[in-house]
Amino acid sequence: MRKKILETLDGVYLACIWSAGIAIFFMCIIIPVGVFARYALGFGAQWPEPIAIMLMVVFTFLGAAASYRAGAHIAVAMLTDRLAASLQKQCVVLVDLFMAAICLFGVVYGTKLCLGTMGQTLAELPWLPVGVTYAPLPLGAFLTLIFVVEKMVFGSQHERAVVRFDHNLEESKTTTAGA
Repeated sequence: MRKKILETLDGVYLACIWSAGIAIFFMCIIIPVGVFARYALGFGAQWPEPIAIMLMVVFTFLGAAASYRAGAHIAVAMLTDRLAASLQKQCVVLVDLFMAAICLFGVVYGTKLCLGTMGQTLAELPWLPVGVTYAPLPLGAFLTLIFVVEKMVFGSQHERAVVRFDHNLEESKTTTAGA
């Protein structure tokens, strides 16, 4: 059961990574298109800026969830590193509980924000409800909450091959050394 859950969460992690990567890719294309239209063609297109901002929100919140699972988030450990091992474990539990509370806050109030603004539209994109543009907030908070619960139940997953950037390099070294 544990293996199946972790494999499923590996898939969720990869979906977060791919979504964030696709969002930043299109953001990097759309921004120059807007600049080119404004300065080379002489007209300012209305759509590039709000679309790029929405893509940045997707990148931020889904990327943050993936970063949490990978253990790549920013952490200040100057104080906790100087504590006794038992106190360090208690701090880890406390941090996990605070993270879960913050994620729950993001899910609840982010959802309320989305639902409350669903009747409004963006001036530049009148076909798009504002609530849809806020959707990455509760979604990212929910995914982060899943990864927080995973960490509390199964321990940190930042050493799993799927979240390590250098796993192919190290696996090939091990294979070469063993041959």
